[in-house]
Amino acid sequence: MPQLADPNFRRTVVLVVHHDADSTFGLVLNREVDLTVRELCESLEFDWHGKASAEVAWGGPVETNTGWLLFQDDIDTRVEGEHVSRLEGELCFAGSMDVLRQLAERPPQDLRIFLGYSGWGRGQLETELAQGAWVVAPMSPEIVFDVPPDEMWESVLRRMQIDPARLFPTAGVH
Repeated sequence: MPQLADPNFRRTVVLVVHHDADSTFGLVLNREVDLTVRELCESLEFDWHGKASAEVAWGGPVETNTGWLLFQDDIDTRVEGEHVSRLEGELCFAGSMDVLRQLAERPPQDLRIFLGYSGWGRGQLETELAQGAWVVAPMSPEIVFDVPPDEMWESVLRRMQIDPARLFPTAGVH
């Protein structure tokens, strides 16, 4: 929403991966860094076998030296280990170097790699929601994987039948 003053989150789409009474963890879906997945993997000393044009995304301002993965579990994706969480349907989340190595060897069709994350402490996100700083939208794998980052914010709003031009600063739930 327009009243969210933090420039890190201006017109962002954030996927909330984890939320409980103590904290919230999310990934910004519509910002990229100036780094390809191939360059990232080379810096970690293993090969990337996916699209050469695949870009790394900026997950948020917290611990930007950490990496996170979102991917669709499909028949060709055989990720072993306990470091994978299923978020909804076939959408999976991981933050393990072992999982990244496995996915780099045989990347699934739908894979996003993030550096950093967005985090909120106890009650912080609830306060921001009560102030009307965020619009809550349903999770959609199509948004995560198929909508270009520069179109994502507007696309999410329009899918909810909200005209972005009509948003204005106000307190309360939207």
